[in-house]
Amino acid sequence: MPFGIGVTELVILLVALLVIFGPKRLPEMGRSLGKGMREFKDSISGKDDDDEAVHHRLSQELPPAEEHAVAEEHPVAEKPVAEEHPVAQQQQAREREVS
Repeated sequence: MPFGIGVTELVILLVALLVIFGPKRLPEMGRSLGKGMREFKDSISGKDDDDEAVHHRLSQELPPAEEHAVAEEHPVAEKPVAEEHPVAQQQQAREREVS
């Protein structure tokens, strides 16, 4: 057996795991371990089928951005910041009174 583990040691290990985690949790843990190992193997080999499917779907759903249309619809305000905010106007009035 690999890693120098014999059949006897393997049986003892499985019985200990069954006693510690119980019959309900042991299959869940096995599935989780298998899923994690599969994802790790796929990431190392470069298989990213899930990402490609999502990217393809999103590229079809979302239209390309139109930068010029947005800029024309919302022109940049020409007013200075002080004119837009009443608080700034009040501060400027106070500064004029003091000087």
